[in-house]
Amino acid sequence: MTRKIARTTRSLGLATRRDLGLATQRAAIGVLSATLLTLAAPNGIALGLSAPAAAGSAAPPAASEYRTLPVCHAPSPGHASCLALALAPRTAAARLRMHQLARVHSAAIGTASPTACTQVFPACLTPQNLNDAYFPGEKPEAPGSEPQTIALVDAYNDPNIEGDLKVYDEAFGLPACTEANGCFKKVNQKGEVGRPPTTKGEAEKEEAEGWALEISTDVEAAHAVCQNCHIELVEANDSAYANLVTAEETAVQIAGVGEISNSWGGPEAELTNPEIAAFNHPGIVITASAGDDGYLNWDLWKTEPLNFDEPDFPASSPDVVAVGGTRLTLSSSGTWGGESVWNDDQEGSGEGASGGGCSLRFGAQAWQRDTPDWPAVGCEDRRAVADVSADADPDSGVAVYDSVPYPYEEAGKAKVEAPRWLPIGGTSLASPIIAAMFALAGGAHGVAYPAQTLYSHLSSAALHDVAPQAGISAGGNGECDDEYSSCSGSMKPLSPFDCGEGALICNAAVGYDGPTGVGTPSGLGAFKTTTAAGGTGGSPESKSGSGGSSQLETGTSSNPQNTETQGPSESSLQAPNTPTITTPNGATTTIRLSDLTLTAGAIAAIRHGHRSLARLAFAFTLSAASRVRFTLMRQQRIRGHRRWVSEPDSLTFSATAGRNHLRLRGRVTLPTGRYRVTLAPTRGQSQSLTFLLVEPV
Repeated sequence: MTRKIARTTRSLGLATRRDLGLATQRAAIGVLSATLLTLAAPNGIALGLSAPAAAGSAAPPAASEYRTLPVCHAPSPGHASCLALALAPRTAAARLRMHQLARVHSAAIGTASPTACTQVFPACLTPQNLNDAYFPGEKPEAPGSEPQTIALVDAYNDPNIEGDLKVYDEAFGLPACTEANGCFKKVNQKGEVGRPPTTKGEAEKEEAEGWALEISTDVEAAHAVCQNCHIELVEANDSAYANLVTAEETAVQIAGVGEISNSWGGPEAELTNPEIAAFNHPGIVITASAGDDGYLNWDLWKTEPLNFDEPDFPASSPDVVAVGGTRLTLSSSGTWGGESVWNDDQEGSGEGASGGGCSLRFGAQAWQRDTPDWPAVGCEDRRAVADVSADADPDSGVAVYDSVPYPYEEAGKAKVEAPRWLPIGGTSLASPIIAAMFALAGGAHGVAYPAQTLYSHLSSAALHDVAPQAGISAGGNGECDDEYSSCSGSMKPLSPFDCGEGALICNAAVGYDGPTGVGTPSGLGAFKTTTAAGGTGGSPESKSGSGGSSQLETGTSSNPQNTETQGPSESSLQAPNTPTITTPNGATTTIRLSDLTLTAGAIAAIRHGHRSLARLAFAFTLSAASRVRFTLMRQQRIRGHRRWVSEPDSLTFSATAGRNHLRLRGRVTLPTGRYRVTLAPTRGQSQSLTFLLVEPV
């Protein structure tokens, strides 16, 4: 644990995906954009995308020549971020190749072809590639007797999306999908046509441009997989949770909608009950991207400011299908050749990795807990992310067409350019792929929570099991990438970077595992019901506290063995008495509160000098359910003497038996100094710990 924290500190000087400023991102994408203005092959010859190189032909560009850039900003408080990733040149050779192609090709903007994409990038997968990889030999059409409508929830407005979809369809010979033929429709978060969201100020305008590329990815990927499905794009006013949730509820009300895809995510800790309930709609397939920054978003912990250390929501909701990411390899014949966990972080480079982890807010559905290897996952009774996976590595990304201009700077001059064709990855890509495959199979088929259908096919021929082969690891989404010879991590004490050797929440294994869920699709059979998936299912309750204060949230797990690291704190028992309470059956129970610690994420924040109230999170174990009083005190010098003075954050909340997690909320910056937290169960044994907050170094 100490080595991990130290390594992170040393890495802070390196540029990572989230470190890159907006101007830097735009400049990199601008270089890419200027090159991809013209992408038709000479003389109109079709070169074929991502097919194996013919004998004597040039090898495709190496993935190491490119770096990954996020399309959208990391989420600010109360907001979510889109999860699309793009590639930009890393080497001079890659930049030169792109400029040479730009000089050679001269197709008009409206007729640009994607065929040169594979001359520039490692891969630009086509609709046919996706068909051959995930449902070979089956038609990319939903049954005529079961017409399907896929809703895509995104933020801001993409003014060019229908025209971009037209270019995409014509490039790959797909059926036209337009408003005129009834295939495509765009509405705002209230369901209104012709009144798209508008932006206010330069910051929102820039954020909207990133979401426009996300929208192109969602719409084109969904149509690539299910080519006769209707597509309804629901655009939220902005990326605030409140507006995205409104858009989600609107999507649910769309006539005939069977699937909803959400290629975005953010923290789960600050959710309200209405926001949680917006994703609980039995009988509708709701997919959500697992995230692009690895197990518990560890990839973001090498950046400033620190970001959240938990799974992404809505993927962490037990009511949705959480979709993780893989690196897809095609065989020499263009069919599925293998998959591994997508984890492109290389020695702190921050290139991205499939998200996931154990939720601190939600319990696991019964069908997830019933998987044979569930005890090795490490989440006890908590929700584990993900459920299923699909391609998400930008190096094996899908070709996307987008014409919304991006502003960038070149040689100190402001310019505007459009990316046109480029490969896009991220779990943002995986979510619409899975939603569209559910549509191909005819939807939920009456299953209340359709993730159950996927679990009913675990370890069957209907799924590719992303697992070690011939002693070769399939990887993991933690910092160690399932290679522990010179790397370590552990869930006890909890590492914020890796779950540790043998824990399946962040390492691929035979059967269920956190990074890839039950695996990836091998045909449409995985999306069709079996007897095991035929029930209506149920939704475990959110385990957030119901205390009277909005400043605290709680989460529980029934097994107290998953203790948190103590970190830079001292712990001592207060109140040595051990009172008892009488249970309804007349037995007496001693209420003990033990193992009070700061969470690993809070320790990392404190060590980085962050003093925000929202950075403080704690874990503790209760021997029985009880009301618990929380008190925060700061040591102050009064009249020459040190005194503990209560802060105004004391409150009482409900906690259950087992391991509980608390997270403070608020935008208050705490003064430097020594603090003491005391948790006291009603008529029970209390415990305290102290910790020191200092100025950042």
